[in-house]
This record gives sequence, C-alpha cells and structure tokens, in this order.
Amino acid sequence: MDLKISGKKAFVSGSTQGIGYAIAKTLAGEGVDVTLNGRDAVKLAAAVESLRREVPGASVTGLAADFSDPTQVERLCADLADVDILVNNVGLFELKPFELISDDDWRMYFEVNVLSGVRLAKRTMPAMLDRGWGRIIFVSSESGVSIPADMIHYGASKTAMVAVGNGLAKLTKGTGVTVNSVLGGPTYSDGVAQTVEELAEQSALSVADMKKAIIATNQTSLLERFIEPSEIANMVTFLASRGASATNGSAVRVDGGVLTALF
Repeated sequence: MDLKISGKKAFVSGSTQGIGYAIAKTLAGEGVDVTLNGRDAVKLAAAVESLRREVPGASVTGLAADFSDPTQVERLCADLADVDILVNNVGLFELKPFELISDDDWRMYFEVNVLSGVRLAKRTMPAMLDRGWGRIIFVSSESGVSIPADMIHYGASKTAMVAVGNGLAKLTKGTGVTVNSVLGGPTYSDGVAQTVEELAEQSALSVADMKKAIIATNQTSLLERFIEPSEIANMVTFLASRGASATNGSAVRVDGGVLTALF
C-alpha cells in the first residue's frame, strides 16, 4: 500500500530497538527518510546500519542524545527544523512500588517521557505549520488510561503525553498538520522482554509460561497475547500518512482490547 509519504523526513526518538526501531523500519519501508535516535552512540550506529540492511535503499541517519539531559536535547533540536514526521517514542519503563518511587524518579519520568515530546514539538511544529503539512505522534500507552498500581509514575507520564498531544492538536486548526497519540497495549518490546525474563527467573518459570501468566491476569485482553512492536508501528505509520488526514487530536487504541473505556 502506498501511503504517499515517500520522501518525507521523519525523526523517531528512542529508536535503536523495540517499538521505536519497528516504527522507523516501517516508515523507511514507505520511502520516508528516517533519523534514528539513541543515547549510546555505538548502539545508535549499529541500529542505523541494521536498518539500512533490512530496508535496502532506505535513507537512514542517526542523532545521539540522552533525553534526561536538556542540554543534549537542545543540541539535537537544532538539527530537526525540516522534519515532516515527528514520532515521540522515547520513554522510561519500570515496575516499582508506589512508596519506593522517589521525587527524583517522578522528575526523571516526566523529564524523559513528557518533556522530550514537548521540546521536540516546540522545535518542529512551527515549520510544519508554515509548510502546511506535518505529523506529530506521541507513543503513549493504555497505562496512561488505566494506571498500573505497580508503576504509577510511568502511567501518569503516559497520561500527560496524551494531554500534551491533544492540546497541540488544537493549534493546528485549518492546516495540514495533525497531532495524535497511540495507546499501545502490552507490547513485547525489548524493555518488556527484559522485565518478563527477570520475573520468569524469580518465579522459576520459562519465559513462555511467564508471558502466558502475565496475559492471563489481564481479563480484558481480547488478543490474549502480547502485541508485537510491528503492530504498533503499523498504526503509527498510518497516522503519519496522508490517508490519516482527518484524524487529529485523537488517542488511537492499539491495545489488543485491554481497555474497556476511554476518557
């Protein structure tokens, strides 16, 4: 399917692995010039080369920046003025009891998960509005709607991402620019895989059995399995396309039927 975005320029934050990498790969497959991002320059270079191999002929570059450091983010933003598609994907994730979440933890989660998108949108959105076309997409989570008891700081940051995206969309009236969020469900990304492996070891279970046990606890899941990163990437890429021109200010669900209601 030709989504008519070949030649557009995209920046995907936090894209050396997992969902971010899957999004970059899917965009590259549509002929989009993609810039990957990671905080580790060596890992970033490897991801760039890997994507070039997986999508022959794709235009792929990389920009290193640690989104917990505002100075690095400012340097990064200087290179993004001509971005047509901004995907705010970078994010922190962990399981942690509420009483153990420190003030520093709260600040860090909002610094990386929320302010990263704020800063990137502030840099890229004016030029999109001037050109009359652009896409800003926040990769949020169903955890931003139904906050998990064991990672309240993560869930709250994902709620804030949706709020920012909804507010920014109201600044695009009468233009070809859209701002949307994707509410991903339980996705077997690299970070989640690591957590599942740790839980499996603690519980003396195989990883496969641990995955089944985790999904079994979620009685509202219609998929009854983890979502693959490529499935999130497909929705993000559609929202980035010209075909999604009438979808703006939305929180689109790719949650496998986990959510039973939306705000």
